[in-house]
Amino acid sequence: MKLKQRIKQAYRALRNKSANNDFLDFLGVRNVPVNALSEATYFACLKVLSEAIGKLPLKLLQYNDRNGVATAREHPLYSILRNRPNPYMTSTTFWSTVEYNRNHYGNAYVLIDGAGEKTSLWIMPSDEVEVWYDDMKLLGEVPDIYYIYSHGGKRYKFGSEEVLHFKTSNMLDGIVGISVQDQLKMTIDGGAKAQTLINKMYDSGFTAKAVLQYTGSLSDDNVKSFVSGIESYAKGELKNEGIENIIPIPLGANLTPLNVKLADNQFIEVKQYTALQIASAFGIKPYQIGDYTKSSYASAEAQQLSFYVDTLLYIIKQYEEELTYKLLSPEEVQNGLHFKFNVSVILRADLKTQIDTLSTAVNSFIYTPNEARALLDLESKDGGDTLLGNGASIPVQLAGSQSLQPPANSDTPDSAGDSAGNPGETEDETKLQKEVEKCLIRILTNMTKKSTTV
Repeated sequence: MKLKQRIKQAYRALRNKSANNDFLDFLGVRNVPVNALSEATYFACLKVLSEAIGKLPLKLLQYNDRNGVATAREHPLYSILRNRPNPYMTSTTFWSTVEYNRNHYGNAYVLIDGAGEKTSLWIMPSDEVEVWYDDMKLLGEVPDIYYIYSHGGKRYKFGSEEVLHFKTSNMLDGIVGISVQDQLKMTIDGGAKAQTLINKMYDSGFTAKAVLQYTGSLSDDNVKSFVSGIESYAKGELKNEGIENIIPIPLGANLTPLNVKLADNQFIEVKQYTALQIASAFGIKPYQIGDYTKSSYASAEAQQLSFYVDTLLYIIKQYEEELTYKLLSPEEVQNGLHFKFNVSVILRADLKTQIDTLSTAVNSFIYTPNEARALLDLESKDGGDTLLGNGASIPVQLAGSQSLQPPANSDTPDSAGDSAGNPGETEDETKLQKEVEKCLIRILTNMTKKSTTV
């Protein structure tokens, strides 16, 4: 292609782009400052995920010698992480903020300060932290990942063991997460511009744009004065003077409105589709952002279970792994200590279902009565620490052994007890036994005589 033709094509493209920008300026939606948090669906998704993590109690558990799990309440980190990670934040606020940063920026960074009972966790602003991999050993004696925190004109360096790093599932290198707002920038910007268009229509009283035609030639200043006068009538700026719905048009001028109808442009459908795209990127179900058009769950419990399995399980597992690795020593991990979120708070059923489930567990040797009462926030009772259950249950190795048991005779204690309790039956059985003995004696006597004769 010749250079001259390329220049012409570039010029046409520039003119078309300029014309498109002029039209966007006319609609009032070009160069609108876009903040992702101002997009309603994006904000709703951040809210759902951050509150979901914040409402989960974090526990420090330990496997015991009986293959069971016990709460390690005596460990110094138990109270810190469960109740107050630092002096200024409760556990709920802390983990909600961490999850908010993780989703909005793609990464959340928590500084580990101190050890043991003196441990405190501090959230570092994600937009002020850089992640460096020092394979040339410029920052330390061994290759490691370092976190560079820049604040107040100063830079602070922390090693990988000093920072809890939580990231999104969207990664290219397995080290730094990519935020949803970066991956769906065009979609989120489109949603924000759609809301901006609605706001402008509210401001104009849903009066459509119009083309003003006039006869003659006017200078630029006169055109601006002419148009601003008509706009003041159209926007209702003369309401205080009693003029609201009338727009005076001079002789020889013509005002033609542009018919911009949201229904014809399928504005609602496009906006709904955009919302579903953003929610899908976060793993949020449509019903959680207010879209119940395709809700097919039989109960709220089934909805929460789907949300837990499809969305929260990955997030929770990442938190548990990072906390266990960086807050516990290898010896403590070897002894069975580990962090775990209690997800039963979001899978909690209605009271009737809880009672039926716990009753079945108690009758099946799974829970003791006091353990079941604890799950209902009730105090323990004396004698409630013993496993109960159905006495008809037997080990599988003994299945069918009942038919091989010998019948009880009259010499057993049970038979004696029965005899003592039913004297009439005992006399009848004695007579019958004597008659049987007589018959046997006669049969044996006859058999003896026949053998002698032969």
